[in-house]
Amino acid sequence: MHRTVFADANSDYKDARYVICGVPFDRTSCFRRGSRFAPQEIRNNSYNFETYNHLFYIDLKDVDIHDAGDLEVAQGIDDTLKMLSVHADKYVRDGKIPVMLGGEHSLTLPFIRACKTKYPDIACVVLDAHLDMREEYEGERNSHACVSRHIIQDVTGKYVSIGIRSGAREEYEYIKENKIRMFSAEDVLSTGIESVISELRGYINGPVYLSIDMDAIDPAYAPAIGTPEPYGLTPRDVRSVIACLAPHIVGFDLVEIAPAYDSGNTALLGAKLVRDFIAANAKATL
Repeated sequence: MHRTVFADANSDYKDARYVICGVPFDRTSCFRRGSRFAPQEIRNNSYNFETYNHLFYIDLKDVDIHDAGDLEVAQGIDDTLKMLSVHADKYVRDGKIPVMLGGEHSLTLPFIRACKTKYPDIACVVLDAHLDMREEYEGERNSHACVSRHIIQDVTGKYVSIGIRSGAREEYEYIKENKIRMFSAEDVLSTGIESVISELRGYINGPVYLSIDMDAIDPAYAPAIGTPEPYGLTPRDVRSVIACLAPHIVGFDLVEIAPAYDSGNTALLGAKLVRDFIAANAKATL
């Protein structure tokens, strides 16, 4: 069934604490396109779940959530990012926590920039299989393959990536030269997500923007992805990071699901992670 709003997003904009928006854009995707269809599929699958979250003792029917629908996009990425900035700036200025459903990963940039205006000391945590540290890709500076580099250079040096297992040699050299904090999927496997979280707590204790590229998760759990990489994180790893950071999160996105490549399970998992974020953040800020 086609659902026009995310489940339990029953608040009007004025009263909402969380504003969900979809961004149906995937023009710079380079392997599998189709993430433009993800916002609606995530909404459709969000109706599978009970309103009560037993892990965080929160009933989402008691949380003020508004779904602003899908935002308008342009033909190209540069114009799209400018258009998104208008909405992202308004959400943050109005005291909302933006929850963006992509679309491709390049779309994170205007949302974290908006949060930066209100929280100058903001940190960014990205869960991703890929480094995304290219300066440009296939002639496009704002490609999804460049988003993390632009976050670091243009928004905040307080940056951590988790789940990495792919990148060009130059990208690995860049993170080494610039001492960028990165936990590979192998790090998580060998030391455990609890160890990674312990390190996170050591140097992130202020406002955080959390971006979840669904390819951080192993394709055994999330196969419908734009650029899948084997040997990834588990959904529980991701949920643990969400729970750890929840008290500090001021902006959130979930991107890069390409729904055509499975029977709905990846969008279902994405919807659950969004609901877990809202529940965990709501619990932490009561």
